[in-house]
Amino acid sequence: MAATAPQTFSEAVHSKLSAEELKALKRIRWEDRLTSLWAPITILACIFLVYLVIVESADCSYLWLQPPMQGLAVIAFGWWAVLVVMRYVARSWEARRLARVPAEELLGEVEAAATKHRASIKDRGWDDLVEKAATLVKKLPLDAEGLKEATKQLKASSEKHLAAFRRHSAIDFGSGFAKALLVAVIVRSVFLEPFKIPSGSMIPTLEIGDQIFVNKFIYGVRIPFTNYVPFTIVRSPKRGDIVVFNNPIFPEKDYIKRVIGVAGDKIEFKGREIKVNGEVLATRKAVDHLTVYDQRSTEGMPFAEQLQNWFKPGDWSKHEPALMFEKIDGKEHYVLYESYAAESDGSLTVPEGNVFVMGDNRDHSADGRYGFGRSRDTDFVYVPLGNIKGKAMVIWLPLGHGGWGQRIFGETGFRFERLFLPLTLCGDEMPRVK
Repeated sequence: MAATAPQTFSEAVHSKLSAEELKALKRIRWEDRLTSLWAPITILACIFLVYLVIVESADCSYLWLQPPMQGLAVIAFGWWAVLVVMRYVARSWEARRLARVPAEELLGEVEAAATKHRASIKDRGWDDLVEKAATLVKKLPLDAEGLKEATKQLKASSEKHLAAFRRHSAIDFGSGFAKALLVAVIVRSVFLEPFKIPSGSMIPTLEIGDQIFVNKFIYGVRIPFTNYVPFTIVRSPKRGDIVVFNNPIFPEKDYIKRVIGVAGDKIEFKGREIKVNGEVLATRKAVDHLTVYDQRSTEGMPFAEQLQNWFKPGDWSKHEPALMFEKIDGKEHYVLYESYAAESDGSLTVPEGNVFVMGDNRDHSADGRYGFGRSRDTDFVYVPLGNIKGKAMVIWLPLGHGGWGQRIFGETGFRFERLFLPLTLCGDEMPRVK
């Protein structure tokens, strides 16, 4: 007859429970998961990641995917708000929930230590731990006071039988925390990083206050603390991409612009006309006078002053430039032109290992034409590929002029219509204008 495998601590505890008690345990644990304030955020984030992959793969897919994603965001926010209110209104429910938090943490610690050191624990100690843990588990769906008492009893038992292994448990906890932190750092460094739009240089594609996600994986991962990308992962930057990069003149600053030319491209400027490799970037008018709002930069401003700036009205300046469509490599995007702005002439050839970038708000952008803010009289400046942090993808939090809350926050509000908006235009969409 084959020998049966030894029980784990969890299996030993569950063997002490009836079928009804196991069902109650499963129910209450799902209840705790779904009533955590992280639940709506986590679920929305997971669905959003799928949305990101789809809309990056098919430009026009967001036309039918964005509305349900916005609806999910409303549901997630409502869910979160209800949970917050319940914590203040449903007092008995909240007391039981709060009592379960340390109880579940203790159960996890005891289970990990007891299972790992089973061979070193005497049978009497093992049985005592299992009995106390089973009593605690039975109390999880019930009253808070009984649960607190059962937690005390299990804690006393663990201190008696697991004291010798507490140092190892502390090391395990520290190791687990370090792993979680490492995962978060890797995700931010390698895959996705949030970025806030600080200026109006990319209006109307991106407005001041838009919070976006940057794909750090597509062009290749930079070696930490360097501007060196050892190899391309998916592809190199191409014309029309919106990229976030370290300003080559002021490396401590992050800029965001659109790629106009890649290595070897010859770019010519004549008035408003731009030629790339001898071909004019075709333009067509969308709106003669589009109302847009710019705001003075808060970069370098003390935090307290930035906070005051949120509530100060009249900090936005109004402009009415012409809105144009410009086509690069068969894809259109918006650009703005002021009627009074000076036109420019000149030509350049993009060096190997660099790209040339410009802002969509053509007459209000310190880009490669003007030395990235160093001087308007300087030579053309290029962006080395190693300076590029990634490709801008989707607006995940649109805070700008107008929208919800503008009466409170100095004309700055939540722009719901821009929520989850990708940065690539689709030919079948309605114009993105107010």
